[in-house]
Amino acid sequence: MKTGNDTLLSQENRAGGSASVLWILAPAVAIIVIAIHWPVLSAQAITFDDQQYLIDNRLTKNPSLDSMEQFFGEVLEPSTVGGYYQPLAMVSLMVDYAFARNVRDLRTFHRTSLLLHAANTSLIVVLLYVLFGHVWIAALVGLLFGVHPLTIEPIAWVSDRKTLLAGCFSLLCLIFYVRYTRRAGWISYGVSILMYILALLSKPTSLPVPVLLLLLDYWPLRRLNKRAILEKIPFFVFAGLSAVVTIISQSRTARAEMPSDYPATRIPLILCHNIIFYLYKIFWPTNVSSHYAMPKSLSASQPRVLAGIIGTCLLIPALVLSLRWTRALMTGWLFFFVAIFPTMGIIGFTIVIAADKYAYLPGIGLLLPMAWFLSRFWKAPATRVPLIVSRGVTCIILLVLAGLLALTTRRYLVKWHDTVTLSKYMISLAPDVAELHNGLGWALAEEKRFPEAVESYDRALQLDPDSPLYHNNLAIALSDTGRMSESVKEFKRAVEIQPAYATAYRNMGIALATHNRAYEAAEAFREFIRLKPNVADGHKNLGMMLVIMNKPSEAMDEFRKAIEIKPNQSDSHKMMGRLLAKQGKIDEAIDEFQKALRSRPLDLAVRDELGTCLAEKGRFDEAIREWQIILQINPFHPKARERILRAEAKRGAVH
Repeated sequence: MKTGNDTLLSQENRAGGSASVLWILAPAVAIIVIAIHWPVLSAQAITFDDQQYLIDNRLTKNPSLDSMEQFFGEVLEPSTVGGYYQPLAMVSLMVDYAFARNVRDLRTFHRTSLLLHAANTSLIVVLLYVLFGHVWIAALVGLLFGVHPLTIEPIAWVSDRKTLLAGCFSLLCLIFYVRYTRRAGWISYGVSILMYILALLSKPTSLPVPVLLLLLDYWPLRRLNKRAILEKIPFFVFAGLSAVVTIISQSRTARAEMPSDYPATRIPLILCHNIIFYLYKIFWPTNVSSHYAMPKSLSASQPRVLAGIIGTCLLIPALVLSLRWTRALMTGWLFFFVAIFPTMGIIGFTIVIAADKYAYLPGIGLLLPMAWFLSRFWKAPATRVPLIVSRGVTCIILLVLAGLLALTTRRYLVKWHDTVTLSKYMISLAPDVAELHNGLGWALAEEKRFPEAVESYDRALQLDPDSPLYHNNLAIALSDTGRMSESVKEFKRAVEIQPAYATAYRNMGIALATHNRAYEAAEAFREFIRLKPNVADGHKNLGMMLVIMNKPSEAMDEFRKAIEIKPNQSDSHKMMGRLLAKQGKIDEAIDEFQKALRSRPLDLAVRDELGTCLAEKGRFDEAIREWQIILQINPFHPKARERILRAEAKRGAVH
């Protein structure tokens, strides 16, 4: 096998690559990448998992050591995000929320993601340099990665922070491993293992990294031997632990379908489809999207699947044949394939057949042979063209390619301006996907465009009439348009399809309560409590309806249950205080109002009621202090000044 040309450049050549220039070019490339992706900071599109990762995530929106401890502690069954164990990614979003304090303004989240992507691009430049020793080639090839349209999704999709973090730590793992192989000492080896662990804690799709290290040992490091294999044992131990945790946590909290759940032909067909699909999107990135739908029929009768079969049957023999001249092409492709394998659909955990984000780290595999070839050409072109001319032409070609990719990236970023725009764009590429129409309906409802939302949900149900989620969402939109009889019908249809669908009962109760149908709302909340007896909000909501129904004792029981489940339930303490005050139990009411204020100190209505109760008990100084706090928060409060004057007068009369 002729592989002599594949040997690593000598240390002298590497030094000739001007290592000092690396500290200029790597940051320069990162700055260009930031400039190209800059519009992402204005992107406000919310999509797919963002709801559970950010908007509705109680831990992300409560930045604290307790939240961080829970993210790390819920190993086998995360409580706030359906899916696998990813504590570092969740903590990263939580820290961003601590600065942003607003889930509707995504600038802070996008800024962090963009900086991570720029850092990853710089790390790719460093990796290519330490492998092949040519700093300009490393910088130019890294730039192609940095501005590629397929990198938009991990940046603009808030909940995909995990891909960027895992990519960062995986790249550091590779770089420190290469340093270790260059006799840099065992510290680099230990740091490499640590980086791998952090990558797994960010996203378990980093699992294949030990195999990627072996591939680098094969080429270009050319040190694949018994020692190299033994060195990977700690990596594989952590990989095995992560794999077990991932399968269990995914199975318990989300979708996880094993290969045995499908026909035997499914796996080879998906592999063939995706191998060619990803290569096509990488080399010709048009019509990129966040939703690549499954073919209606996963068989050779589908043109996309057939193209994948034919393409794979041509690609594999060509790669094997290339081993006669170089290991570069086969190793680069294997790097890509191994890195992307966990997301290839062998275990079903998503409804899409492919995704741009899955190609983020694997794409580095395709950069390796490109950088190797260009490095050799940079050193000694095969033609008689002067060296300076060949290098100039190489730079121009790579910069033109980077410019074309950057233009495509900018055009795609426009689609992420807002959720409605992004949803309509995805629907234009995949018009028969029910989930996309449901997503558009949600986005329209968020903008209070309820009639249009109803149309989108109707379309989703035409495509998937047995989805309880779509019936639930349509019911909410119908309620918001005042069509309550149709709304209730849709809620009932949702629970007919899925009798244990507690969320539909809760939403039905809220909709009925909004339209002053307290008795029916109470029944819906009772059904929710039957299914979810340990959720405080269910008891609180039922208690509210019982108050309206003039059943104070039953309402008090529900508020007490809510407080038992969640002691800092401000609304329940507030309602308890009001009921106790009406019953003349002023001291107990004061206690409840004070407890309500502990978790919600800016609730002026509670402070006002607390002040009234304190004044009634003759505790005028305390009452005046409460109303003074109200005026500090809202100087234009309509009643506080008047009540202070009355309290001062009564206090004077007493004295």
